Amino acid sequence: MRTLALILAAGQGTRMRSAQAKVLQPVGGKAMIVHLLETLQELAPDRTAVVFGHQGGQLRTCIEPAWPQVQWIAQTEQRGTGHAVQMAMTEIAQAERVLILFGDTPLVRAATLQRLLDASQESGFALLSAVVDNPFGYGRIVRGADGSISAVVEEKDASETERAITEINTGMMVVARDILTTHLPQLQNDNAQGEYYLPDLVALYRAAGGRIAAVIADNAEEAMGINTRAQQAQAEAVYRRRQAQSLLDAGVTLIDPARIDIHGTVSAGRDVVIEANVVIKGTVSLGDNVYIESGCVLDNCDIGARARVYSHSRLEHCSVGANAQVGPFARLRPKTVLDEGVRVGNFVETKAATIGKGSKVNHLSYIGDAVIGSAVNIGAGTITCNYDGANKYRTTLGDRVFVGSNSALVAPVNIGDGATIGAGSVITKDVPAEQLALTRSEQKIISGWQRPVKKAK
Repeated sequence: MRTLALILAAGQGTRMRSAQAKVLQPVGGKAMIVHLLETLQELAPDRTAVVFGHQGGQLRTCIEPAWPQVQWIAQTEQRGTGHAVQMAMTEIAQAERVLILFGDTPLVRAATLQRLLDASQESGFALLSAVVDNPFGYGRIVRGADGSISAVVEEKDASETERAITEINTGMMVVARDILTTHLPQLQNDNAQGEYYLPDLVALYRAAGGRIAAVIADNAEEAMGINTRAQQAQAEAVYRRRQAQSLLDAGVTLIDPARIDIHGTVSAGRDVVIEANVVIKGTVSLGDNVYIESGCVLDNCDIGARARVYSHSRLEHCSVGANAQVGPFARLRPKTVLDEGVRVGNFVETKAATIGKGSKVNHLSYIGDAVIGSAVNIGAGTITCNYDGANKYRTTLGDRVFVGSNSALVAPVNIGDGATIGAGSVITKDVPAEQLALTRSEQKIISGWQRPVKKAK
């Protein structure tokens, strides 16, 4: 059956108090509408269309590069959800059924939407409902004796008995094309807002003798619409809890599942441990027996088996080899590659650096635009001087190089295998293999020298 997925995303979102379109507000590090588009990928509808209005240019600029197949429908006047669907009649005419979603409901699961699609097969009309503790403000689902929906009653119109109903209308639905083409033109805007409401379609179809199936979401959180910053924070908490549960189900040990922030996707091997207050962004891969201490930020990185990241380290777009150690208080910037067994210690920063097997940069160093061989030791306070104010240059160290503390390696410079750099040196020329390079001044002893004495005032 040809299915059109129609996302309504034209609302202004004034309660967010933001210059950014509401559906582009992030949940779990991704725009709300992106969550929906990713969910729809699992369902593989024949076509996907977005009804846009407020800040539509901003929305299209964000979405089109990654989702070129999405069709765009302009709603120049925001006159209600029913009017938004009416704007899509050309696209609807090419489908057999329409899955109608809202761009500010990012938490709905693909499995739930599949149940909704399945339920629509017989009657042609299926609506997603949810059971909530406090239904105040929502339209109530009134069911007939056969279990189908007989009415959706809004809060202001509900009787005392109807107000006691805890099953609410989420607004998400699947409707056959013929039902939409027949009843959408019948929608009226005789209400205080002068808008055309999509839920009124229920009454129109029932009055025509139609039967509406209802699918109850497994969890009311799936139907959460986000209109305020408080609701956005609630959605973040739900997303975070889901991601933490996925890691637990995969065998990851979370010292405190309530205190991990995941704004992306994580894959993990066996016996991984993550302490509290870790932030994960983008795509992160953790090998077997990886240990992440508290306060770390992992941003689009791969960490090999048995590696350990000590507390308060930040890793960005980098790769860490097996058995490596990072931190505490280390920063690995983009294009850093650590080979097996590398040690990058406290207050070390790397950028576009490749560090070979078993090498150590243990303390207080900056290693940028560098290629370092295996079994190299970088002394405390060593820096690569990679920038002349206009251009970046590379520093290259061979295998088994020893660099004494507080040295400056002024790029471009090459240091051969087994060379030694004396502490405190400023190296501006290439150093041959197996040689010692020293540039510091000769030490002098001044006999009989006395410290100055303060003058009397």
